[in-house]
Amino acid sequence: MLNQNLPFMILATLSVFSALMVVLSRKPVHSVLYLIFCFFTIGGHYLLLNAQFLFAVHIIVYAGAIMVLFLFTLMFINLNKELEPHKTNLVKAAATIVAGTLLLVMVSTVTDTGNILPAQVSQNEVGTVAVLGKKLYGDYVLPFELTSILLLAAMVGAVMIGKKKTES
Repeated sequence: MLNQNLPFMILATLSVFSALMVVLSRKPVHSVLYLIFCFFTIGGHYLLLNAQFLFAVHIIVYAGAIMVLFLFTLMFINLNKELEPHKTNLVKAAATIVAGTLLLVMVSTVTDTGNILPAQVSQNEVGTVAVLGKKLYGDYVLPFELTSILLLAAMVGAVMIGKKKTES
């Protein structure tokens, strides 16, 4: 029994350690590097669950694209608080609405998971693209589309924040 759980225990310990180091690290670049390591350990959990497609997508999307965005944003922002312009009430209200929408999507997803029956698939079909697609675009099409709208709003907000103001 211990030999079967050993890879999970190692990955879980490394995941928790790297997640704690993301929060406790004083330097933002170190936090991002710990987060990349945490993403790889979570990807290892997908491999243990025989979900190779999710592993590949997780590594490509999160450890690749999202972390490059984090590093770019980290290098882009100004960490000097004296020179940082104060945000208007409109920007604060928009941020509150976006955060509330994200909270609504997350709460609706969590409350909807209580009455889901396990999928009746054979062991060879676990983690395949067909099963994932049927679930994602069947039972979870509304949360999937709401998340895409939320990501679009976040992208527009990032462009607005990053845009330099021109003097009239």
